[in-house]
Amino acid sequence: MKAKRTPWWYYIIGIVVGAILGYALVRMTRSMRIAPVGTSWFVSGILFLLAIVVLVLAWQVRQYATGKTKTIDTAKAVNTLVLSKALAIAGSVLAGFYGGQLIMCIVWRDVAFYHGLIPECIVACVVTVIDMVVGIVGEGWCQLPPQEGPEHPNQKKKRAKARRKPATASKTEHKPVIGAMRDEEE
Repeated sequence: MKAKRTPWWYYIIGIVVGAILGYALVRMTRSMRIAPVGTSWFVSGILFLLAIVVLVLAWQVRQYATGKTKTIDTAKAVNTLVLSKALAIAGSVLAGFYGGQLIMCIVWRDVAFYHGLIPECIVACVVTVIDMVVGIVGEGWCQLPPQEGPEHPNQKKKRAKARRKPATASKTEHKPVIGAMRDEEE
């Protein structure tokens, strides 16, 4: 199995879908008694700590990929890659979600309830953008260089060079072996 980079447009789609959901949630809370808008400071703190953990794990994989560390647990490297991808996608959706909420809270900032949610949404939006960026960077750091196999770029260059190089004839003169001549005469 070959792991591929997450396409850039996944993040754009995540931000747009999250923004639509966040906007819709705040819009619905105008007529409800319960308001699941904003987030607690604790959640923003946990999301920030998660970004730090993923960054540290991805840095360890990068150290191996650049040759500064000789060994790495393959399960840890794969899990770090998966965690980086998940953090980037979740960060983009949550950034859009809290961004959509923030836009609606700014529009309705005259209401005391929504005015109080603006700082929470700003912090949550900034932290989730950090999560998205850390996930993208971590995914890039987890790319291992290709092994020296038939698909390695160096091997491909060698084969291409060998195909371009013309075959040269030997310039040495062939002399018959004297013993072979005697056998033929008899």
